Amino acid sequence: MFKYVVLSSCVLSSALWAGEVPIGWVKNVTGDATVSSNGVLIKAEPGTAVLQGSVLRTGAKSSMGITFKDETIMSFGPNTQMSVDEYLYAPAQGQLSLVGKLAKGTMNYVSGIIAKLQPDAVAVSTPVGIIGVRGTQFVLKVEE
Repeated sequence: MFKYVVLSSCVLSSALWAGEVPIGWVKNVTGDATVSSNGVLIKAEPGTAVLQGSVLRTGAKSSMGITFKDETIMSFGPNTQMSVDEYLYAPAQGQLSLVGKLAKGTMNYVSGIIAKLQPDAVAVSTPVGIIGVRGTQFVLKVEE
Protein backbone atom coordinates (compact mmCIF):
# COMPACT_ATOMS: atom_id res chain seq x y z
CA MET A 1 0.00 0.00 0.00
CA PHE A 2 2.79 2.44 0.93
CA LYS A 3 4.56 1.85 -2.41
CA TYR A 4 1.31 2.66 -4.21
CA VAL A 5 0.93 5.93 -2.29
CA VAL A 6 4.54 6.96 -3.00
CA LEU A 7 4.21 6.05 -6.68
CA SER A 8 0.92 7.92 -6.94
CA SER A 9 2.41 11.02 -5.34
CA CYS A 10 5.34 10.96 -7.79
CA VAL A 11 2.98 10.66 -10.77
CA LEU A 12 0.76 13.42 -9.34
CA SER A 13 3.72 15.72 -8.71
CA SER A 14 4.96 15.21 -12.27
CA ALA A 15 1.52 16.15 -13.56
CA LEU A 16 1.42 19.27 -11.37
CA TRP A 17 4.83 20.36 -12.61
CA ALA A 18 4.07 19.60 -16.28
CA GLY A 19 3.07 23.21 -16.99
CA GLU A 20 6.27 24.70 -15.54
CA VAL A 21 9.69 24.73 -17.12
CA PRO A 22 12.44 23.32 -14.89
CA ILE A 23 15.30 25.66 -14.03
CA GLY A 24 17.56 22.81 -12.95
CA TRP A 25 17.77 19.14 -12.11
CA VAL A 26 19.02 16.95 -9.32
CA LYS A 27 22.25 15.34 -10.51
CA ASN A 28 23.10 13.14 -7.53
CA VAL A 29 21.79 12.20 -4.10
CA THR A 30 23.28 10.30 -1.20
CA GLY A 31 20.94 9.44 1.66
CA ASP A 32 17.62 11.27 2.09
CA ALA A 33 16.84 14.46 0.17
CA THR A 34 13.65 16.14 -1.03
CA VAL A 35 12.48 18.78 -3.49
CA SER A 36 9.33 20.70 -2.61
CA SER A 37 7.63 22.68 -5.38
CA ASN A 38 4.16 24.18 -5.49
CA GLY A 39 3.35 22.57 -2.15
CA VAL A 40 4.27 19.07 -3.37
CA LEU A 41 7.12 17.25 -1.59
CA ILE A 42 8.90 14.45 -3.44
CA LYS A 43 11.97 12.36 -2.79
CA ALA A 44 14.93 13.74 -4.73
CA GLU A 45 16.47 11.41 -7.28
CA PRO A 46 18.78 12.09 -10.24
CA GLY A 47 16.66 13.83 -12.87
CA THR A 48 14.16 15.36 -10.43
CA ALA A 49 13.15 18.80 -11.71
CA VAL A 50 13.90 21.96 -9.73
CA LEU A 51 11.50 24.86 -10.31
CA GLN A 52 11.59 28.51 -9.33
CA GLY A 53 10.37 28.54 -5.73
CA SER A 54 11.56 24.99 -4.99
CA VAL A 55 12.81 24.20 -1.51
CA LEU A 56 15.70 21.73 -1.42
CA ARG A 57 16.38 19.70 1.73
CA THR A 58 18.88 17.06 2.77
CA GLY A 59 18.68 14.82 5.81
CA ALA A 60 21.34 13.74 8.28
CA LYS A 61 24.32 12.04 6.63
CA SER A 62 22.93 13.07 3.22
CA SER A 63 24.01 15.20 0.28
CA MET A 64 22.55 16.41 -3.02
CA GLY A 65 23.91 18.06 -6.16
CA ILE A 66 21.90 20.37 -8.44
CA THR A 67 22.79 21.65 -11.91
CA PHE A 68 20.91 24.69 -13.23
CA LYS A 69 20.17 25.57 -16.86
CA ASP A 70 23.05 28.06 -16.96
CA GLU A 71 25.47 25.38 -15.69
CA THR A 72 25.57 26.74 -12.13
CA ILE A 73 26.30 23.87 -9.73
CA MET A 74 25.18 23.74 -6.11
CA SER A 75 26.10 20.89 -3.79
CA PHE A 76 24.46 20.53 -0.39
CA GLY A 77 25.73 18.74 2.70
CA PRO A 78 23.79 17.13 5.55
CA ASN A 79 20.83 18.85 7.21
CA THR A 80 20.60 21.62 4.63
CA GLN A 81 17.61 23.69 3.51
CA MET A 82 17.79 26.06 0.55
CA SER A 83 15.05 27.85 -1.39
CA VAL A 84 15.45 28.99 -5.00
CA ASP A 85 13.56 32.27 -4.81
CA GLU A 86 14.26 33.70 -8.26
CA TYR A 87 15.81 32.33 -11.43
CA LEU A 88 15.88 34.11 -14.78
CA TYR A 89 18.03 32.84 -17.61
CA ALA A 90 17.36 34.64 -20.87
CA PRO A 91 20.77 36.05 -21.87
CA ALA A 92 19.57 37.32 -25.28
CA GLN A 93 17.01 39.51 -23.48
CA GLY A 94 19.45 40.54 -20.73
CA GLN A 95 17.34 38.78 -18.09
CA LEU A 96 19.68 37.08 -15.66
CA SER A 97 19.08 36.37 -11.99
CA LEU A 98 19.75 33.65 -9.43
CA VAL A 99 18.58 34.42 -5.91
CA GLY A 100 18.28 31.86 -3.12
CA LYS A 101 18.17 31.55 0.63
CA LEU A 102 20.24 29.07 2.61
CA ALA A 103 18.26 28.65 5.84
CA LYS A 104 20.65 26.08 7.35
CA GLY A 105 23.38 23.65 6.42
CA THR A 106 26.24 23.76 3.93
CA MET A 107 26.47 24.60 0.26
CA ASN A 108 29.27 24.56 -2.29
CA TYR A 109 28.53 26.97 -5.18
CA VAL A 110 30.25 26.93 -8.58
CA SER A 111 29.36 29.78 -10.94
CA GLY A 112 27.55 29.22 -14.18
CA ILE A 113 26.85 31.55 -17.07
CA ILE A 114 24.65 33.96 -15.07
CA ALA A 115 27.50 34.88 -12.70
CA LYS A 116 29.97 35.12 -15.56
CA LEU A 117 27.79 37.46 -17.64
CA GLN A 118 26.35 39.52 -14.77
CA PRO A 119 27.97 38.78 -11.38
CA ASP A 120 25.69 41.13 -9.44
CA ALA A 121 22.67 39.10 -10.58
CA VAL A 122 23.53 36.27 -8.17
CA ALA A 123 22.87 36.46 -4.43
CA VAL A 124 22.47 33.94 -1.65
CA SER A 125 20.93 35.16 1.57
CA THR A 126 21.29 33.57 4.98
CA PRO A 127 19.54 34.30 8.28
CA VAL A 128 22.30 36.80 9.10
CA GLY A 129 23.45 38.26 5.77
CA ILE A 130 23.64 38.17 1.99
CA ILE A 131 26.47 36.89 -0.18
CA GLY A 132 26.90 38.62 -3.52
CA VAL A 133 28.73 36.42 -5.99
CA ARG A 134 31.81 38.04 -7.52
CA GLY A 135 33.95 34.96 -8.01
CA THR A 136 33.53 31.52 -9.41
CA GLN A 137 33.26 29.31 -6.32
CA PHE A 138 32.50 29.56 -2.62
CA VAL A 139 31.47 27.37 0.29
CA LEU A 140 28.83 28.55 2.75
CA LYS A 141 27.83 27.16 6.14
CA VAL A 142 24.82 28.27 8.18
CA GLU A 143 24.57 26.80 11.66
CA GLU A 144 21.26 26.44 13.44
